[in-house]
Amino acid sequence: MTTDPSLPTPPVSDQATGLLAALQERIATEMQQAGGWLGFDRFMELALYAPGLGYYANGSTKFGTLPQGTRQADGSVKGAGSDFVTAPEMTPLFGYTLAQTVAQALQATGTFEIWEFGAGTGALAKQLLTALKAMGQRVDRYTIMDLSESLKERQRQNLQAHLDVLHWADKLPDTLQGVVIGNEVLDAMPVKLIARVKGEWRERGVVLDNGIWAWSDRPTVLRPPLEIDGEHDYLTEIHPQAEAFVRTLGDRLQRGAMFLLDYGFPEAEYYHVQRHMGTVMCHRAHQADGNPLDAVGLKDITAHVNFTGVAVAAQDAGLEVLGYTSQAHFLMNSGIVDLMQNASLPERVAAQKLILEHEMGELFKVIGLVKGPLFDCTGFARGDRMHRL
Repeated sequence: MTTDPSLPTPPVSDQATGLLAALQERIATEMQQAGGWLGFDRFMELALYAPGLGYYANGSTKFGTLPQGTRQADGSVKGAGSDFVTAPEMTPLFGYTLAQTVAQALQATGTFEIWEFGAGTGALAKQLLTALKAMGQRVDRYTIMDLSESLKERQRQNLQAHLDVLHWADKLPDTLQGVVIGNEVLDAMPVKLIARVKGEWRERGVVLDNGIWAWSDRPTVLRPPLEIDGEHDYLTEIHPQAEAFVRTLGDRLQRGAMFLLDYGFPEAEYYHVQRHMGTVMCHRAHQADGNPLDAVGLKDITAHVNFTGVAVAAQDAGLEVLGYTSQAHFLMNSGIVDLMQNASLPERVAAQKLILEHEMGELFKVIGLVKGPLFDCTGFARGDRMHRL
């Protein structure tokens, strides 16, 4: 996702104020039942996914190119109130390019189904299905799993032309096959915060102090997967839910491939001695901030992905790693430069943001996984960094 720090934060509406109060009461009730302290992973889960109240469950507009009240060059004010923009909303060239690798994976695994997790507005599904149809690639079923009812409705509206193959699932089946896609899914999964303070590791949680959310640490046996050199204070995350998600998918995938695209690092970079502030970030109205205890329910909360942990969880479930590389390498290997040649100038400008190093090209990574025979995946033909995992 991308944000713009120059944009003002919109005022909180009366409806949003009521939402904040209801969500705070929901979290406070569970906190009281738990003895007055909640681990950050549970706090994050409620803030994002509490039914009807959490950020991804409350019906607010998340995805879009403009925040509410953005002033245009002609002086007009536009904007649907979105908080961030992801690659499929930036340009359809993202999905058209990804379709090249998806088609290869469908053919290599002998499957005809696609599963997408966290499909947002449905933009990526639309792009993939449009491109695959143009290529003559058979797709019998495209299943979307999304927790947000409001986003499901937007998906249905945006995907009217493909309803013959679309299906929405509320839970994973016992077995599945096909190609699994997750674009910016893992970063929104709750993480545990652990902090080394004066040489002692503690789990960081949340308490309610005179009506205000506040940090509170407790001693813990939890540790990062790597030893952190030095004696300085150090804050970081561990990712049991994301790794469990990958492990569960791997267990149930009988035959097929999986492509996960997100921002993050391999383990050695994630837990570098100098990365002592953690990676938790929030996104609202196309601005980023580092305080998940403010405006709870009105903004996204994310953490970078530990791709080594993802790879290990996948291997535990019988998957093999096809490759791991930057988004820039993956998209260029898959043909985005050729598609840009015939695109309009605005589309070329948007596509450049996907591959430029100082934009999304280097921060975002792609990991490919497979259940079944390995194949030479085009997306990892050059620049594969599997050896860094």
